[in-house]
This record gives sequence, structure tokens and C-alpha cells, in this order.
Amino acid sequence: MAEAIFAGGCFWCTEAVFRSIAGVSAVESGYIGGSVPHPTYKAVCTGTTGHAEAIKLTFNAAVVSFADLLDIHMGTHDPTQLNRQGNDIGTQYRTALFPLDDAQRAECEAGIARWNAAHPGEQAVTTIEGPAEWYPAEDYHQEYWQGEGQRNPYCLAVIPPKLAKLQKGFAEKLKG
Repeated sequence: MAEAIFAGGCFWCTEAVFRSIAGVSAVESGYIGGSVPHPTYKAVCTGTTGHAEAIKLTFNAAVVSFADLLDIHMGTHDPTQLNRQGNDIGTQYRTALFPLDDAQRAECEAGIARWNAAHPGEQAVTTIEGPAEWYPAEDYHQEYWQGEGQRNPYCLAVIPPKLAKLQKGFAEKLKG
């Protein structure tokens, strides 16, 4: 099994997307890229810790490649928005990739280039960061969409359009 760490706005939203992908066995919401050890959600929300809300994926590379996961990430959030996704504003909502080794770093560079080439006139502001320490989010953030999220007006407004993008652009990568 392999791992990948992506940030693309609210982790509730990105977690919901990647739980649907064949070959992804786990999705954990958390924080990465900041300067405060063991941050809390409340602290990260202030925008002062430097952390991004992110997800850590565990996946079977024989089923879904890191490059495919990158393309899904870039295609289901807006990589052109600096330090925000929609109404979520601040560095904690930045679009960022956190490669775990040199091979992933090279794949991240290629993935951003691929997205830029496919979207002339638009430029991704997605950063490649790290290495950085991963901190799991509090338990109540895990699997949020499957529970509380489906009753949360914010999630109901933001997540279904992401899932529609996923279905439209990556249907062949979805769990059966």
C-alpha cells in the first residue's frame, strides 16, 4: 500500500471525493504544513498555524496510480484559487501537494503541468510542499460526509458538485 497527502480546501469535501475511488482503502482528514506541533481544528481555523486542512490517502498503486489520484485531485477542486476554495478563505484552505518522496515530487510537478496544459488561460496555484509532519484531525472530522455532513447545509452545498465533477470526469476510477 502507498500513501499520498493532498490539500484542496475543506477536508470534509476532499475526503468525500476520495472515499469513492477504487483502490483507495483509507482517507484520513488532518493537518500538515504548519509550525505548531499537534494543532487543533480551532487553532488551524485561525489561519495562524500555517497548516492546511488536508487528507492522507492509503491506496493500492496496482489499482489506482499516484498520477491518477493527482488528476482527480486537480479536477475536483479549483486549483486556481489562492488560499481559498469558494467561501473558505485562508491559507488553511490552500491547494497544495505534500509528496512523501522524490518520485512523488516529480509526479506532482508533472500533474500540475498536465492540468495547466489542459486548461489554457488558467494557471494552477497549487504548491508542492514538504516534507512536513502529518497530524490527524480530531475524530469527529473523520468520515464526516458519511455522517454529520449529509445534514450540514455547507456540505450539502459544496460536496455534491464535487462528486458530480468526479462522476463526470473520472467515472472509470470509481468503486463498483
